[in-house]
Amino acid sequence: MSLLKTIDTNPSFAPRESGPLPERLISGNPAFKTWAQDVARGETVHSGVWEGTPGETRSIKGETFEFCHILSGLVELTPEGGEPVVYKAGDSFVMKPGFVGVWKTIETVRKIYVTVT
Repeated sequence: MSLLKTIDTNPSFAPRESGPLPERLISGNPAFKTWAQDVARGETVHSGVWEGTPGETRSIKGETFEFCHILSGLVELTPEGGEPVVYKAGDSFVMKPGFVGVWKTIETVRKIYVTVT
C-alpha cells in the first residue's frame, strides 16, 4: 500500500450519483456526483472529487471536518447567522465540525474534498 495518493480531477470511472436529502433541499433540483478515491485511518478520512449542479441546500457538518478545493464552477456559502462567501475555481476552504449553513451552487461546481470524521 502506497502512502502517497494522487487525486485524479477527471476520473475515468463512473461516479456515485445522488441528490440532497429532501429535508435539506431549499431550492432547485441539484444532482451530485462523487468519485471517491481514497479511504484511510480506519474509514475516518475520505478524499476524492465531487460535483454538484445548481441549487440550494442546507449544509450540516455535524462532527465532520471538510477541506474543499474548487476546480471549476461557483458556489456561495452562508454560515448560519453569517454573511455569504463566494468561492470559485482555485479557491480552497474548510468547513469545521459544527458548521451549519446554506450551500448555493450558482454554476455547476467540481471540487476536491477531504473529510475527516
